[in-house]
Amino acid sequence: MNKAIALAAMSLFAGANADLQTCSTTSGYSCASSSTTPTCCFNYPGGALLQTQFWDTSPSTGPSTSWTIHGLWPDNCDGTYESSCDSTRAYTNITDILQSQGRDDLIDYMDEYWVDIDGDNESFWAHEWGKHGTCINTIDPDCYEGYTAQQEVGDFFEKVVDLFKGLDTYKALAAAGITPSTSKTYTLSAIQAALTKMHGASVYLGCSSGKLNQVWYFYNVQGNVIDGSYKAVKTLTNSGCPSTGIKYVPK
Repeated sequence: MNKAIALAAMSLFAGANADLQTCSTTSGYSCASSSTTPTCCFNYPGGALLQTQFWDTSPSTGPSTSWTIHGLWPDNCDGTYESSCDSTRAYTNITDILQSQGRDDLIDYMDEYWVDIDGDNESFWAHEWGKHGTCINTIDPDCYEGYTAQQEVGDFFEKVVDLFKGLDTYKALAAAGITPSTSKTYTLSAIQAALTKMHGASVYLGCSSGKLNQVWYFYNVQGNVIDGSYKAVKTLTNSGCPSTGIKYVPK
Protein backbone atom coordinates (compact mmCIF):
# COMPACT_ATOMS: atom_id res chain seq x y z
CA MET A 1 0.00 0.00 0.00
CA ASN A 2 1.52 3.37 -1.03
CA LYS A 3 1.75 6.31 1.32
CA ALA A 4 -1.21 8.23 -0.12
CA ILE A 5 -3.56 5.24 0.11
CA ALA A 6 -2.38 4.43 3.61
CA LEU A 7 -2.96 8.01 4.71
CA ALA A 8 -6.45 8.03 3.24
CA ALA A 9 -7.29 4.77 4.96
CA MET A 10 -5.99 6.07 8.28
CA SER A 11 -8.10 9.22 7.93
CA LEU A 12 -11.25 7.26 7.18
CA PHE A 13 -10.62 5.00 10.15
CA ALA A 14 -10.05 8.00 12.44
CA GLY A 15 -13.21 9.76 11.30
CA ALA A 16 -15.31 6.64 11.76
CA ASN A 17 -14.12 6.08 15.30
CA ALA A 18 -13.98 9.59 16.74
CA ASP A 19 -17.50 10.94 17.16
CA LEU A 20 -18.63 13.53 19.66
CA GLN A 21 -21.02 12.31 22.30
CA THR A 22 -24.66 12.48 21.28
CA CYS A 23 -26.55 15.39 22.84
CA SER A 24 -30.24 15.59 23.64
CA THR A 25 -32.26 17.88 21.39
CA THR A 26 -34.25 19.02 24.42
CA SER A 27 -31.29 20.64 26.16
CA GLY A 28 -31.29 24.41 26.44
CA TYR A 29 -29.28 26.89 24.41
CA SER A 30 -26.03 28.24 25.77
CA CYS A 31 -26.31 31.63 27.53
CA ALA A 32 -30.06 31.01 28.00
CA SER A 33 -29.76 28.57 30.89
CA SER A 34 -29.07 29.07 34.58
CA SER A 35 -26.61 26.19 34.46
CA THR A 36 -22.98 27.01 35.22
CA THR A 37 -21.68 23.51 34.65
CA PRO A 38 -19.78 22.90 31.43
CA THR A 39 -20.56 19.55 29.83
CA CYS A 40 -19.90 17.98 26.47
CA CYS A 41 -23.38 19.13 25.48
CA PHE A 42 -23.38 22.61 27.05
CA ASN A 43 -20.98 25.37 26.07
CA TYR A 44 -19.82 27.17 29.22
CA PRO A 45 -18.48 29.66 30.10
CA GLY A 46 -18.01 30.52 26.42
CA GLY A 47 -21.67 30.10 25.54
CA ALA A 48 -21.88 32.72 22.81
CA LEU A 49 -20.06 31.73 19.61
CA LEU A 50 -18.89 34.47 17.24
CA GLN A 51 -18.12 33.81 13.59
CA THR A 52 -15.84 36.73 12.79
CA GLN A 53 -14.83 38.10 9.38
CA PHE A 54 -12.37 40.57 7.87
CA TRP A 55 -12.47 42.98 4.95
CA ASP A 56 -8.75 43.67 4.49
CA THR A 57 -7.70 46.28 1.97
CA SER A 58 -4.23 47.42 3.06
CA PRO A 59 -2.88 45.03 2.01
CA SER A 60 -5.78 43.24 0.38
CA THR A 61 -6.44 39.61 1.27
CA GLY A 62 -8.75 37.06 -0.28
CA PRO A 63 -11.02 37.41 -3.32
CA SER A 64 -12.16 40.91 -4.29
CA THR A 65 -15.82 39.87 -3.96
CA SER A 66 -15.62 38.08 -0.63
CA TRP A 67 -14.89 38.82 2.99
CA THR A 68 -12.43 36.48 4.69
CA ILE A 69 -12.50 34.38 7.84
CA HIS A 70 -11.14 35.68 11.11
CA GLY A 71 -12.26 32.86 13.40
CA LEU A 72 -14.83 31.33 15.74
CA TRP A 73 -14.67 32.77 19.24
CA PRO A 74 -16.38 31.63 22.46
CA ASP A 75 -17.70 34.59 24.46
CA ASN A 76 -18.86 34.46 28.10
CA CYS A 77 -22.33 35.71 27.11
CA ASP A 78 -21.44 39.23 28.25
CA GLY A 79 -18.73 40.50 25.92
CA THR A 80 -15.85 39.03 27.94
CA TYR A 81 -13.96 35.90 27.00
CA GLU A 82 -11.34 33.39 28.04
CA SER A 83 -8.31 32.79 25.85
CA SER A 84 -5.48 30.29 25.35
CA CYS A 85 -7.16 27.73 27.59
CA ASP A 86 -4.97 24.66 26.99
CA SER A 87 -1.30 25.13 26.17
CA THR A 88 -0.86 21.37 25.72
CA ARG A 89 -3.14 21.53 22.67
CA ALA A 90 -1.87 24.81 21.21
CA TYR A 91 -0.73 23.10 18.03
CA THR A 92 1.27 25.00 15.46
CA ASN A 93 1.22 22.42 12.64
CA ILE A 94 -2.38 22.94 11.54
CA THR A 95 -1.79 22.02 7.89
CA ASP A 96 -0.12 18.75 8.86
CA ILE A 97 -3.00 17.90 11.19
CA LEU A 98 -5.64 18.59 8.55
CA GLN A 99 -3.70 16.62 5.93
CA SER A 100 -3.42 13.64 8.27
CA GLN A 101 -7.22 13.68 8.53
CA GLY A 102 -7.71 13.76 4.77
CA ARG A 103 -9.03 17.34 4.81
CA ASP A 104 -7.08 18.59 1.80
CA ASP A 105 -10.11 20.35 0.28
CA LEU A 106 -10.51 22.22 3.56
CA ILE A 107 -6.89 23.40 3.42
CA ASP A 108 -7.37 24.64 -0.14
CA TYR A 109 -10.44 26.61 0.89
CA MET A 110 -8.70 28.08 3.94
CA ASP A 111 -5.74 29.15 1.83
CA GLU A 112 -8.15 31.26 -0.21
CA TYR A 113 -10.63 32.49 2.39
CA TRP A 114 -8.84 32.24 5.78
CA VAL A 115 -5.79 34.31 5.03
CA ASP A 116 -3.26 36.22 7.07
CA ILE A 117 -2.64 39.88 6.31
CA ASP A 118 1.12 39.20 6.42
CA GLY A 119 0.88 36.08 4.26
CA ASP A 120 1.56 33.59 7.07
CA ASN A 121 -1.64 31.53 7.04
CA GLU A 122 -0.19 28.73 9.13
CA SER A 123 0.63 31.03 12.04
CA PHE A 124 -2.76 32.72 11.78
CA TRP A 125 -4.60 29.38 11.95
CA ALA A 126 -2.45 28.24 14.87
CA HIS A 127 -3.20 31.51 16.68
CA GLU A 128 -6.96 31.16 16.18
CA TRP A 129 -6.94 27.56 17.35
CA GLY A 130 -4.68 28.12 20.36
CA LYS A 131 -6.36 31.33 21.54
CA HIS A 132 -10.01 30.49 20.83
CA GLY A 133 -10.46 26.88 19.76
CA THR A 134 -8.92 25.44 22.93
CA CYS A 135 -11.51 27.36 24.98
CA ILE A 136 -14.52 25.60 23.45
CA ASN A 137 -15.28 23.00 26.10
CA THR A 138 -17.68 20.87 24.01
CA ILE A 139 -14.80 19.75 21.77
CA ASP A 140 -12.46 18.75 24.57
CA PRO A 141 -10.84 15.37 23.80
CA ASP A 142 -12.86 13.64 26.54
CA CYS A 143 -16.06 14.60 24.70
CA TYR A 144 -15.20 12.15 21.91
CA GLU A 145 -16.04 8.47 21.80
CA GLY A 146 -13.10 6.61 20.32
CA TYR A 147 -11.00 9.78 20.35
CA THR A 148 -8.10 10.05 17.95
CA ALA A 149 -5.39 12.61 18.54
CA GLN A 150 -6.20 16.12 17.30
CA GLN A 151 -9.58 15.14 15.86
CA GLU A 152 -11.09 18.23 17.50
CA VAL A 153 -8.71 20.47 15.54
CA GLY A 154 -10.02 19.32 12.18
CA ASP A 155 -13.60 19.46 13.40
CA PHE A 156 -13.09 23.03 14.60
CA PHE A 157 -11.70 24.33 11.32
CA GLU A 158 -14.34 22.47 9.29
CA LYS A 159 -17.11 24.02 11.41
CA VAL A 160 -15.74 27.55 11.11
CA VAL A 161 -15.62 27.22 7.33
CA ASP A 162 -19.16 25.80 7.22
CA LEU A 163 -20.49 28.75 9.23
CA PHE A 164 -18.59 31.22 7.06
CA LYS A 165 -20.05 29.73 3.88
CA GLY A 166 -23.53 30.46 5.22
CA LEU A 167 -22.68 34.10 6.00
CA ASP A 168 -21.87 35.78 2.68
CA THR A 169 -21.30 39.31 3.94
CA TYR A 170 -20.34 40.68 0.53
CA LYS A 171 -23.50 39.34 -1.12
CA ALA A 172 -25.79 40.52 1.70
CA LEU A 173 -24.40 44.04 1.52
CA ALA A 174 -24.52 44.13 -2.28
CA ALA A 175 -28.18 43.09 -2.21
CA ALA A 176 -28.83 46.26 -0.21
CA GLY A 177 -26.89 48.41 -2.66
CA ILE A 178 -23.83 48.57 -0.42
CA THR A 179 -20.80 47.84 -2.59
CA PRO A 180 -17.11 48.72 -2.35
CA SER A 181 -16.41 52.20 -3.63
CA THR A 182 -13.64 54.78 -3.63
CA SER A 183 -16.16 57.62 -3.37
CA LYS A 184 -19.41 56.46 -1.75
CA THR A 185 -20.01 56.32 1.99
CA TYR A 186 -22.69 54.47 3.94
CA THR A 187 -24.55 54.73 7.23
CA LEU A 188 -24.13 52.35 10.11
CA SER A 189 -27.89 51.73 10.18
CA ALA A 190 -27.98 50.69 6.51
CA ILE A 191 -25.08 48.26 6.89
CA GLN A 192 -26.54 46.87 10.09
CA ALA A 193 -29.96 46.40 8.49
CA ALA A 194 -28.52 44.47 5.55
CA LEU A 195 -26.56 42.07 7.72
CA THR A 196 -29.29 41.70 10.33
CA LYS A 197 -31.65 40.68 7.52
CA MET A 198 -29.27 37.87 6.51
CA HIS A 199 -28.24 36.75 9.99
CA GLY A 200 -31.53 37.19 11.85
CA ALA A 201 -29.99 39.30 14.62
CA SER A 202 -27.84 42.40 14.95
CA VAL A 203 -24.10 42.10 14.38
CA TYR A 204 -20.95 43.84 15.54
CA LEU A 205 -19.40 46.11 12.92
CA GLY A 206 -15.79 47.22 13.14
CA CYS A 207 -14.11 50.11 11.37
CA SER A 208 -10.57 51.45 11.15
CA SER A 209 -10.17 55.14 10.29
CA GLY A 210 -13.81 55.17 9.18
CA LYS A 211 -13.35 52.19 6.88
CA LEU A 212 -15.50 49.08 7.38
CA ASN A 213 -13.23 46.12 8.05
CA GLN A 214 -14.86 43.66 10.48
CA VAL A 215 -18.15 41.93 11.21
CA TRP A 216 -18.94 39.52 14.05
CA TYR A 217 -21.97 37.21 13.91
CA PHE A 218 -23.20 35.99 17.32
CA TYR A 219 -24.85 32.63 18.06
CA ASN A 220 -26.05 30.57 20.99
CA VAL A 221 -25.72 26.83 20.59
CA GLN A 222 -27.87 23.90 21.70
CA GLY A 223 -25.59 20.89 22.12
CA ASN A 224 -21.93 20.74 21.16
CA VAL A 225 -20.37 23.31 18.88
CA ILE A 226 -19.86 20.89 15.98
CA ASP A 227 -23.19 19.05 15.73
CA GLY A 228 -25.37 21.40 17.75
CA SER A 229 -28.14 23.74 16.69
CA TYR A 230 -27.07 27.35 16.15
CA LYS A 231 -29.43 30.25 16.93
CA ALA A 232 -28.59 33.78 15.83
CA VAL A 233 -28.54 36.26 18.72
CA LYS A 234 -27.90 39.99 18.88
CA THR A 235 -24.41 41.38 19.27
CA LEU A 236 -22.96 41.62 22.75
CA THR A 237 -20.51 44.34 21.70
CA ASN A 238 -21.18 47.91 20.59
CA SER A 239 -20.18 48.85 17.06
CA GLY A 240 -16.78 50.33 16.42
CA CYS A 241 -17.98 52.40 13.44
CA PRO A 242 -19.30 55.96 13.14
CA SER A 243 -23.01 56.42 12.48
CA THR A 244 -22.44 58.03 9.08
CA GLY A 245 -19.73 58.45 6.48
CA ILE A 246 -18.52 54.85 6.63
CA LYS A 247 -16.18 53.93 3.81
CA TYR A 248 -16.28 50.47 2.22
CA VAL A 249 -13.28 50.60 -0.02
CA PRO A 250 -12.44 48.06 -2.76
CA LYS A 251 -9.74 45.47 -2.35
